Amino acid sequence: MKTALLTVCLLLLALLAAARPVAELVVAPDGSGDFRTVQAAVDAVPDHSAASAVIRIKKGIYREKLVIPARKTHVTLIGEDRDQTIITYDDHSGANGIDTYSSHSVLVQGNDFRAENLTFRNTAGRTAGQAVALHIEADRATFRNCRIVGDQDTLFLASAYTRQYFLNCHIEGTTDFIFGASTAVFDRCTIVSKKNSHITAASTPPEQPYGFVFLDCRLTADSALATNVSLGRPWRPAASVAYLRCELGPHIRPAGWDNWKNPENEKTARYAEYRSRGPGAQPARRVAWSRQLSHKEATRYTLRRIFGGPQPWQPL
Repeated sequence: MKTALLTVCLLLLALLAAARPVAELVVAPDGSGDFRTVQAAVDAVPDHSAASAVIRIKKGIYREKLVIPARKTHVTLIGEDRDQTIITYDDHSGANGIDTYSSHSVLVQGNDFRAENLTFRNTAGRTAGQAVALHIEADRATFRNCRIVGDQDTLFLASAYTRQYFLNCHIEGTTDFIFGASTAVFDRCTIVSKKNSHITAASTPPEQPYGFVFLDCRLTADSALATNVSLGRPWRPAASVAYLRCELGPHIRPAGWDNWKNPENEKTARYAEYRSRGPGAQPARRVAWSRQLSHKEATRYTLRRIFGGPQPWQPL
């Protein structure tokens, strides 16, 4: 009886410890904080914590290949200044055995991750091929006021049935620079194309109702090299991408979408728009296999519905 009671008490103490808020950690490159690298601060966070661990990152350039492992849950990274707090690396596919999946500058595997006021960057360059700045496998990951900067394959939303939310973020790249299988919402974000290519390459599973959803975003180009850009092409046949109330610059091609040189994808890809505006919004000239949503259909694109399911999530 006493042994059982002691076991229960120890279990309760362990649960309380896991739920206890973790003191804020500070990262500063000049040594004035608790750690000089972001990775060292992440490593110091208790495993499988049920409480948020806040890591405040001072301005500076952090050249490190950062990993937030699956055991590091509820980690929050807050930068001092979005444009001057930069986590960066330069790996790319084909270098020293690296492929797309391992080319990341930052890899997020721990669920319930949050990031604010940070830049995630890959500087491999435009001719390097696939070079991921931010690779996310975590469920319930939130990014606010962040910059995600690279060239090909900038943002990899890798895992099906995971959910990510991006609010007021700046995302730029060249080819397929937002790609993967997750359900992700981009809310009031700026999406910048740097050359003629494709913005998205979704690989949404056919049974997953939502893929990438862009809400009230601004699509623009930062160079004369981007004058013929598609809204997306299907990495997998059931790719799901929707743009709602977005402002499209003149760099968006009239046809809107691309079938990745496979007409069979036209039967299965789920591509839609609702009330696009700007010079790139030409609904009458879109490919016949894409859709213009009705008002009733558009009302279904709420965070509650998109991030619903057996374990609903409300990121706000």
